[in-house]
Amino acid sequence: MGLFSFIKNAGKKLGIGGDDTPPDAASVEKELASHDLGTKDVKVDVVDDKVVLKGVVRDQSTFEKAVVAVGNTLGISKVEASELKVADGAAAPAEAKAPVFHTVKKEDNLWKIAEAHYGKGKGAKHTAIFEANKPMLTHPDKIYPGQVLRIPDLDAG
Repeated sequence: MGLFSFIKNAGKKLGIGGDDTPPDAASVEKELASHDLGTKDVKVDVVDDKVVLKGVVRDQSTFEKAVVAVGNTLGISKVEASELKVADGAAAPAEAKAPVFHTVKKEDNLWKIAEAHYGKGKGAKHTAIFEANKPMLTHPDKIYPGQVLRIPDLDAG
């Protein structure tokens, strides 16, 4: 779990630069902290249009939310998280499944995304996707093309 891709010209604008100008590390760190995910021990660097996350998070869910929170930033096309570790006591890296992400397309909604990932007739599982992306998502209807969402494993506890 190292490098994650995002759409550079989609996402929340941070700072005062133009649309193609990546935000500075302090702005990205402030945005990450604003979600209150438990990432106080995470350091942020910005190299060109790539965010580098370093440090320790408590669990896999926090790892994935941190990646999505900073990746869905205007001007960022990649998140490097190879130096972001999950705390001891959580699933060992060999046991952890690779995170599943979905890039929202025009005309997508959470119901369609749930059916695409979980199977036809399972659109009602859209609430699991919404919950997995809180607090970055504040309402199920407020998703936009280019945004990347976490898709939780329904079998995981």
